[in-house]
Amino acid sequence: MSEVHHFIDSKITNGTSGRFADIMNPATGEVQGKVALASAAELNCAVSIAAAAQPKWAATNPQRRGRVMMAMVHLLNRDMDKLAQALSKEHGKTLPDAKGDVQRGLEVIEYCIGAPEMLKGDYTDSAGPGIDMYSMKQALGVTAAIAPFNFPAMIPLWQIGPALACGNAVILKPSERAPTVPMMLAQLFAEAGLPDGILQVVNGDKEVVDAILDNETIQAVGFVGSTPIAQYIYSRATANGKRAQCFGGAKNHMIIMPDADMDQAADAIVGAGYGAAGERCMAISVAVPVGKETADKLIEKLVPRIEKLRVAPYTDGDDVDFGPVVTAAAKENILRLIDTGVEQGATLVIDNRDFKLQGYENGFFVGPHLFDNVTTDMDIYKTEIFGPVVCALRADTYEEALGYAMDHEYGNGTAIFTRDGDTARDFAHRINVGMVGINVPVPVPLAYHTFGGWKKSGFGDLNQHGPDAFKFFTRTKTVTSRWPSGLKEGGEFHFKAMD
Repeated sequence: MSEVHHFIDSKITNGTSGRFADIMNPATGEVQGKVALASAAELNCAVSIAAAAQPKWAATNPQRRGRVMMAMVHLLNRDMDKLAQALSKEHGKTLPDAKGDVQRGLEVIEYCIGAPEMLKGDYTDSAGPGIDMYSMKQALGVTAAIAPFNFPAMIPLWQIGPALACGNAVILKPSERAPTVPMMLAQLFAEAGLPDGILQVVNGDKEVVDAILDNETIQAVGFVGSTPIAQYIYSRATANGKRAQCFGGAKNHMIIMPDADMDQAADAIVGAGYGAAGERCMAISVAVPVGKETADKLIEKLVPRIEKLRVAPYTDGDDVDFGPVVTAAAKENILRLIDTGVEQGATLVIDNRDFKLQGYENGFFVGPHLFDNVTTDMDIYKTEIFGPVVCALRADTYEEALGYAMDHEYGNGTAIFTRDGDTARDFAHRINVGMVGINVPVPVPLAYHTFGGWKKSGFGDLNQHGPDAFKFFTRTKTVTSRWPSGLKEGGEFHFKAMD
């Protein structure tokens, strides 16, 4: 049975706490490995090593730091298949989904190659008599990243890349459910030329998280996960004087107007709602058709598409649509919420609560489910299910549909499907949600824009990747400089008046 430990000072380092967590195989329900859970003392030791190494890295010019990112892009492409296999084995994603996970992280590393451009300061010549003024962007020091299980390549790369490109050292705390790929990424960074001690991977649970939040050397913390934990980390980190960007849950609405291409909309809901078993913060979990005729047509289009979805382990081939959810507890929670939806009066159009996969009866597989006639007071509407469940919430008018999305406590992503430009423009301008798709079901911005939700989906002033990341991981220092001028006369230097 394999064991995953820590990556300290560019070496795999055995844990000393004596505590371990199981790494499950989601397809079989069996334990396939162990991951070491670090103590606070181990975390603090890793931080000390990072703090000692960081000043030299910060003093390395941005162009050379960008070259490490350039080498990392090559290595990620080289090892794409290997990373995807390891990711699928622990998470359960299909191989195409796993490769997409790595690819979207790789794109942020590509963006970080441009660190010299992003880190340029401003300069004002002759701001006053003999006075020049300029600003510089300097690294924070040691930063920390707490990553989720559902994107074990993409999110760590989003967190690590910009922090390193800015000259910081990073402590990465991966999810204990999927720790192997983050360890592989750290080793690739070392191969790419990152100096020893600049990237440390410390596996652990709440003890390590609290140690990160309380360690005085760590200057900033990034987190992606559930909203309650995001609020906890943000509150404790900021109370301790740290910068924090924490991203939480979602309940993403997709509004379908009567003029929408109904086949396109149905395909979009199936891909965005059931892909990766719904374990995505940008999954479409609420379809909001406008008008009875639109709703009836949409359900009619959805049912045969959903019934054709193939649920199986990633090892069963490229035609698998999605695999298991990550743990037995996740499966139990999803099925409990489905039962609650039925009890509260929603119509369960597609019911796969008894889904079993022959040969994998102990795996954490959940079949696709579709609810109709959902209302806003139901638990399946209010709660992020994080599974292969789509809820249809019917609206009579566009304004009613818009109100549903605007009134929900989450504001991560949303979409509208329509052929009408005026409606689409109105939606984009009025909706109080961070990421908006117009005939695009999963509006995840590319690396040179920023990713982040509003309301209870995001905590902090700056988003992930793009220009915001370079702002988050640097401090601006402004220098006002005056050099006296004069003429040499008789071997002496006579100063001119300055004012």
